[in-house]
Amino acid sequence: MPELPQVPLTLEGSSVLHQIFRFDWTAWKKLSAEERTAIASEFSALLARWEAGNSNGDPKVHPNQSALFSQIGHKGDLTLIHFRDSLEDLNRVELELAQTGIFPYLQQTTSYLSVVELGLYESSEKIYVQLVEKGLEPGTPEWNAGVTEATARTFASLASRLFPAIPPAKYLCFYPMDRKRGEQVNWYTETMGDRRAMMHEHGMIGRRYADHVRQIITGSIGLDDWEWGVDLFAEDPVIFKKLIYEMRFDKVSAVYASFGQFFLSVRVQAGNVPQWLGGTLV
Repeated sequence: MPELPQVPLTLEGSSVLHQIFRFDWTAWKKLSAEERTAIASEFSALLARWEAGNSNGDPKVHPNQSALFSQIGHKGDLTLIHFRDSLEDLNRVELELAQTGIFPYLQQTTSYLSVVELGLYESSEKIYVQLVEKGLEPGTPEWNAGVTEATARTFASLASRLFPAIPPAKYLCFYPMDRKRGEQVNWYTETMGDRRAMMHEHGMIGRRYADHVRQIITGSIGLDDWEWGVDLFAEDPVIFKKLIYEMRFDKVSAVYASFGQFFLSVRVQAGNVPQWLGGTLV
């Protein structure tokens, strides 16, 4: 039997963009009340359209939504997250925002580009073995076609997770992360079986919090500076601390994970944009 690939199969869905802004309150307050009202109404209407997305309740249509959050702490004032079907659609969102009256007061401090990713650690080896038993060679067009066929049913069954609606939860915790490739430990040199076992244990922790936290994992290798982005949505922000703290004791995190900055924010619905711009969080 030829050596099986060590790269786990993944399924990709929505393209995702996080935008984090500082708001220029000094310049904003120099505007007349009439100017502020007009700009707030325009931005509120745009956000309402983005929040609604495309699906209109049809499960066969991707939601393609955006959401606004009020950032807590010194790292920014506002977070916008966008889920779309393509990178071009995300770029269209950026360009549309740039044409609005609110844009001169938004100073982008960072952004993060990624795609929704579901790893198939549990089934990758099984699929690889089945293809080898059919006499297919890894890397050939026939092999690639076999992989596509084997994962097509899984892709269809996971459509709601691959193209998710933005959860309506009050709080968002976002952070990027890597798997270590340092001198002492290297995630990518571990065998597929070892990585699968560790990811299974890691996933079991997350499942214990499933009733309280909605998690969306996005992959960004080749797209941005980190390898993955993690979005956690919950009604109680303390649950973020409990979940992430417990995961610190798991081998995947304790030995192999490197984390970027954490961004915590509170949801601002489109209808509450004028109040936020007036200095009130509803």
